[in-house]
Amino acid sequence: MKVVMTGGGTAGHVNPALSIAQIIESGCPGSQLRFIGTRRGLESKLVPKAGYPLYEIEVQGLRRSLSPSNFKVLWKAYTSYRQCRKMLKEDRPDLVVGTGGYVCWPVCRAAASLGIPTALHESNAEPGFAVKMLKNSADVIFVNFADTERFLKGSKAKIVHVGMPIHRDFTRINKTEARREVDPEGKWKYILLSFGGSLGAAHLNEAMLEFMATYMKAHPEVLLIHSAGSRGYAEMKAKFEETGLHRLENVRLMEYIYDMPRQMVAADAVICRSGASTLSELTAIRKASILIPSPNVTNNQQYKNAALLADKGAALLLPDAELCGTKLCQMVDGLFGDANALRAMEAAAGAFAVTDTEEKILKTLKDIVK
Repeated sequence: MKVVMTGGGTAGHVNPALSIAQIIESGCPGSQLRFIGTRRGLESKLVPKAGYPLYEIEVQGLRRSLSPSNFKVLWKAYTSYRQCRKMLKEDRPDLVVGTGGYVCWPVCRAAASLGIPTALHESNAEPGFAVKMLKNSADVIFVNFADTERFLKGSKAKIVHVGMPIHRDFTRINKTEARREVDPEGKWKYILLSFGGSLGAAHLNEAMLEFMATYMKAHPEVLLIHSAGSRGYAEMKAKFEETGLHRLENVRLMEYIYDMPRQMVAADAVICRSGASTLSELTAIRKASILIPSPNVTNNQQYKNAALLADKGAALLLPDAELCGTKLCQMVDGLFGDANALRAMEAAAGAFAVTDTEEKILKTLKDIVK
């Protein structure tokens, strides 16, 4: 089967595309996969690294405000659509799959105009601009959250709730095994994991330093593992040592967590941002969390994602504007001070998990190709 994948700009669009590509390869041995993306997006690094060919087109997103540059954007959208149509007409793939981002529109719209089976995957609670624009062109739209379907009413596409394909280690590693590796001596009653993404989050790092100085000093039974991110590590490490926090045996400061599945499975609670991929990982392993949505995300998507879980008791939501060490102390104390509340949140998080994501995606894609 010949398949074209598209979706880019951020890891939130690229990683689901890579996961779906792997699902297709596993379920349809011998399939030929290639990606279409842009030179500026993260796909230009992640796709070749994963071993797939990437064909580049020139397209960019619209500005949210009125701007003369949007005329150039619209012209690029038109020319990239024609370019994609020519490319797909020559290659004639059996299937095109898009996972969002502005590069998704010209590729999937061109595929639909040529009668090529087309599928989309929307990872956020509220669909992005590209998916909304394509909802009547695609054959099927996979959604991460069941609640997303209400935003797609009237769509000609079939809507299928599949969750989000995630790294398989999240569900293969059990908590006992992970706990033994993170805490081999069994010293800690609770393990708390915190991170702000691979690059880090300055505001979160500042709040975590306050949290360490108060909560962690008073609770030697809790182990904290915090990833400061590549941009914030040097500055945070300097403050960490200046304030003497490096002497705390129950705090581990890291730049980046390379074995995230193991660390997250071992943890009793997680403090983090609320990107769609992270939430899918948390719900898949039924993990209690304190979610701090990034304020720098288009259309406030992270807040909407977090609110969806918080409204069902599956997480605690802390807006970035209210983030401080004191708030974190209160929230963590509420979780670790009430075992029943912690278990209830874990159960509520698990209710969002989809356990047959790969099977649903593969079966549906095979069906539309047939």
